[in-house]
Amino acid sequence: MIAQKVGGDLFEVKPAKPYPNEYQACTEIAKTELESNARPAFEKNIDNLTLAQYDTVFIGYPIWWSALPRVMMTFLESNDFSGKKIIPFCTHGGSGLAGTEREIKDACPNSEVLQGLAIVGKTAQNDSAAVEKDVEAWLKTLGY
Repeated sequence: MIAQKVGGDLFEVKPAKPYPNEYQACTEIAKTELESNARPAFEKNIDNLTLAQYDTVFIGYPIWWSALPRVMMTFLESNDFSGKKIIPFCTHGGSGLAGTEREIKDACPNSEVLQGLAIVGKTAQNDSAAVEKDVEAWLKTLGY
């Protein structure tokens, strides 16, 4: 939805070892990764030459245990976001952005992290009209 509204390109960060589809199993792996400060590998990286063509990068993710998924940390730390504006957005179960803007700033110290958007996961799954309204209002505050 965001890419359509701003005319952006999409790149999906996929873990090398996929997370389970079953909720409980997925959250247990996420918790273990967080507790060990893991940096799971991901399938394919974005080419730095490709990344260089963008001034602004929207980064989307779910909140897991009040944090960025560790695979997203691997992705952020594996790429050079220097001089770029990073705009985070997430789905969550009640914690909002949960300090992930700070995590991104720490992982990408030479970038500017703008105000993110947090959408409750159940809303994202069940009420696309409400999400679209929130996304449009948020993008407007960012100048889109």
